[in-house]
This record gives sequence, structure tokens and C-alpha cells, in this order.
Amino acid sequence: MSTQTESAGRVRELPARDTVRGRRSLGARLVEKLGGGLIQFVLVLVALFWLVPTIGLLVSSLRSPEDMNASGWWTVFTEPSKLTFESYGKLLENGDITHSLVNTVLITVPATLGVVVIGSLAAYAFAWMEFPGRDWWFLGVVALLVVPVQVALIPIAELFGKIGLFGSILGVVLFHIGFGLPFAVFLLRNFFAEIPRELLEAARLDGAGELRLFARVVMPLGAPAIASLGIFQFLWVWNDMLVALVFTKSGSQPVTVALQTQVRQFGNNIDVLAPGAFLSMVIPLAVFFAFQRQFVSGVMAGAVK
Repeated sequence: MSTQTESAGRVRELPARDTVRGRRSLGARLVEKLGGGLIQFVLVLVALFWLVPTIGLLVSSLRSPEDMNASGWWTVFTEPSKLTFESYGKLLENGDITHSLVNTVLITVPATLGVVVIGSLAAYAFAWMEFPGRDWWFLGVVALLVVPVQVALIPIAELFGKIGLFGSILGVVLFHIGFGLPFAVFLLRNFFAEIPRELLEAARLDGAGELRLFARVVMPLGAPAIASLGIFQFLWVWNDMLVALVFTKSGSQPVTVALQTQVRQFGNNIDVLAPGAFLSMVIPLAVFFAFQRQFVSGVMAGAVK
């Protein structure tokens, strides 16, 4: 009897649904049928449009200076045999550019690791440790997010000059760590606070101390958010030019400042600038795509929570 009743109910529902569909306008039905394909087509066009400068820079880095002065980079598709790696050979022979690439790595890697490690420890303390004024300290950290970098350039430059850090790689690293920590603590604290309290209490009952609890429980669970933070910090420091332009000297300049200096000094050495600019751009892209899965996981986890 129940099966027959359910079947009858379904039969009664079908005409109602058909009536609702029949009342929908023709435009609404066309949007429903074509919406998915149309959106995908638009996204592909946007992605191709976004990649045009990158493709142009790659092609320019593989052309000779004579060809670049004679025609645009898009003409290479009619004469692909003119592509050459001579510009990259000249780039490796340019001591200023190669040294600046090394300086960029020496600045970016410690600045990223420092923000991730210190920010994770501070975020765990704000999320799960009790100490006087914890909430007020956290509000103070969050308030630092509104402080623009430009406001602190001159005071910190004077401070670094007095203590002998101005113009050194260490000074640039400390500046990036200092300004990266407020966002790191804010992001990770909110993520760590969503970890079930029962899980942490069970680990404490098993004899785990705070440091072991952080390393064995909190860090693995917070890996997506930590990976997202690391990517953000890496991209920001690698592409930075303002801080490096103020705090570095000739021997400690990263690749962004070195390329700008090459343009200012020579202006026509495009055979070195094009491959150097492409390398400085493709490395952060490679890092992003290498950790793309962790980045998406961290963003989605933060959105769900």
C-alpha cells in the first residue's frame, strides 16, 4: 500500500513540475542550457587574455635584439626558426642579474619561512593558550594590518641605519617578516581555533606537551592554511620592489631592483632584460602551481569554516 501511495504521489507531482517548466520564459530556459558552456568559454577567453603578456615576454626572451627591433613578437609564429637561447646565455654572463637572483632567493626563502614558523606559533598561542591580556594582544596584532608599508619605510630605515642593518639582506628579511606577521597570525589563529577542543584534550591526556601538541596535531591539521600563507608570503616578497629599493644597496639588490637598474643605465639591452624578467616571473608561477592543491584546500577550508 505504501509503495502504491508513493507512486501515485509521484504521478501527481509530474504534471505540476511540467507546468512550472512551461511557465518559464524562453530566455530562462536558454540560459539554463547554455549557461555552463558559455561560462566555460568566457573563462577560457579570460585565461588566454591573461596569458598574452606572459607569452609575449617568453617569445621576446627567445628572439635576437635585431628581430625585436624589426618586428613585434607575434611575428615569430610565421618564422619559428628564428627562436634562439642566446639571450639566456648572455643573461648568465651578466653578473649583476645572476647575483640579484641569488639575493632574491636569500631574501624570499628566510622571509617566508620566518613568517610561517613565527606566525604559526603565535597563532597557536592566541587560539589555545591562556595568558593575561590574550584577546587584547590579538586585537593589537589585528590593528597592525591597517598600517601601510609606506608609513614605516623612513623610521625603520633610520633604525636599521643606527644598528648597522641598512643595506643588508638581513634588514630586508626582517622588514618582510615584521610586516607579514600580522596577517599570518590573523589567518592562522582563526583556522587553528576551529580545531576540535576534544582532540587537543585527548592529546594532552596522552602526555603531550604544548610544543609536541603543536607539532603533532595542530601543524598537520593546519597544513592547508599554512601552505596558503606560505604562497602568499613568497609571492609578495619575491615580487616586492618598494622595500628592496629603499633598504638594499648594490651588493644586496634583488632581481626586481637589478632589472630596473639595467633599464635605467642602458635602456636598450633588451636581450638581457627580457629573459631576466621572464625568469623573475616564471619562478613564482612555478611555486604557485606546485602548491596549487594545498592553496585551494586552504582557501576552501577557510571559506567553509
